[in-house]
Amino acid sequence: MNTAASASRFPWRQVAMAAFLPTILFSIGQGAVLPIIPVVAHQLGADLAGAGLISAMLVVGALIGDIPAGALIVRIGERTSMIGAAVLAVVAAGVSLSAPNPWVLGIGILLFGLASTVFAIARHAFMTTFVPLAYRARSLSTLGGTFRFGFLVGPFATAAVIQVTGEARDAFWIQLVTSIAALIVVVLLRDPSEALAERRQKAAPDSTRMSLLGTIAANRGVLLTVGSGSALVAALRSSRNVILPLWAVSIGLDGTTTAIIIGAAAAIDFVLFYTGGWITDRFGRLWTSVPAMIGLGASHLVLALSHDSPDAEGWFVAAAAMLALANGISSGILMTLGSDLADPAHPAPFLGAWRFTNDSGAAAAPLLIAGITAVASLPVAAGVMGVLGFLGALNLRVFLPRYLRE
Repeated sequence: MNTAASASRFPWRQVAMAAFLPTILFSIGQGAVLPIIPVVAHQLGADLAGAGLISAMLVVGALIGDIPAGALIVRIGERTSMIGAAVLAVVAAGVSLSAPNPWVLGIGILLFGLASTVFAIARHAFMTTFVPLAYRARSLSTLGGTFRFGFLVGPFATAAVIQVTGEARDAFWIQLVTSIAALIVVVLLRDPSEALAERRQKAAPDSTRMSLLGTIAANRGVLLTVGSGSALVAALRSSRNVILPLWAVSIGLDGTTTAIIIGAAAAIDFVLFYTGGWITDRFGRLWTSVPAMIGLGASHLVLALSHDSPDAEGWFVAAAAMLALANGISSGILMTLGSDLADPAHPAPFLGAWRFTNDSGAAAAPLLIAGITAVASLPVAAGVMGVLGFLGALNLRVFLPRYLRE
C-alpha cells in the first residue's frame, strides 16, 4: 500500500480525542506531583538522600509495571488496561494524601508509577499498530507532547494550590481529580481501536503468549545495544525530573518557586515536541537522539559546577531551560525507536520489553543520585549523570545505524 495514500486515509480527527485527551489529563496529574515529591518527603522527615529515594519510587513503580503490561494489554486490550491504570492512580493519590511518613508516601508514589506505565504502554501500542509509518515519529512526538503539556500545566496548578492552601501535599488532589477525569473519558469515549479494527493485522499465536523474559531473550541483541543507549536516554530524563526538585531544596527554594521554574521549563519542552518529531521523520532518528543526549549531559554538568556559585538560583534556571530544550527536541524518540523495532502485527510484547529496558535506566538514575548524594554530594551526582549523558550519545551514534536505516 502506498504510504502517502495510507496516511491520507487515516482518520486523524476520529481518533485524536480518544487517543490524546486521556493522556493529557493523566499527565497533568503527573506534572503536578513531580516537583513536590521531594518537598513533601522532606516535610515528612526524610533527608535529602531519602527524598531522592522517595522520588525514585515513581520510576521503580514504572519498572514493576512493565513486567505484566505487555501481556496484560494483549489479553484484555488497550482500553481496559487504561481503565485499570486510572483506577490504580486514584488509589495511589489517596495513599499519598494520607501518608503519615515518607515510606507510606513512597508506596503511593510507587503505585502511581505502576499505573503510569500501563497507561502509557497501552496508548503507545495503539499508535504503533494504527498510525502510518510516514507519520510515526510525528504522531509519537505528539503523544509525547501530550505528556509534556501535562508537565507544563501540572506544576503551575500545583503552585496555585500551594498559594491557596499553603500545603505542598495538596498537589496530590490534582493527581486524584485528573486521574478520575481520565478514567471518565476512557469509559465514555469510543475506543479508537474499534473504529480502526480492520487495520490491525493478525499476530502469530506465540507472539501474543511470549512472556516478558522470553521477549527480552528473543530480542537480546537489540536490547543490549540500542536498548542500552535508550536506557541512558531514559536515565537522563528521569534524572532531570528528580534532580531539579532536589536541587531546589538544596539551594533553599520554596515549593511555589520550584513549581513555577519547573513549569516554565516545561513550556520550553512542550513547544518543541512537534519540531522534534518532524526532524526525526525528515532526517532520521540520530538527528534528535544524539543532540538530545549531548544537551542533557551538558546541562547536568552545568548544575554540578554551579551549586556553590553566588548566583546558584540563576544557574538553576538556566540549567532547567537547557534540560527542557534538550528533552523537547527528542520528544517521542524512545517510543518511535520502540515502534520501529517492534513486530508491526502485535507490538505490545516487544514494547513491554523495550519499556522495561528503558525504565531500568530510568529507575537506576534516581537511585544512583540518592546513593551518590548520601556518600558524596548532590553536585557529584549531577556530574556523574552528565558523563553518562555523553556516553549515551556515543552509544546511539555507534549502534543505532546497525538496526535502522540511519
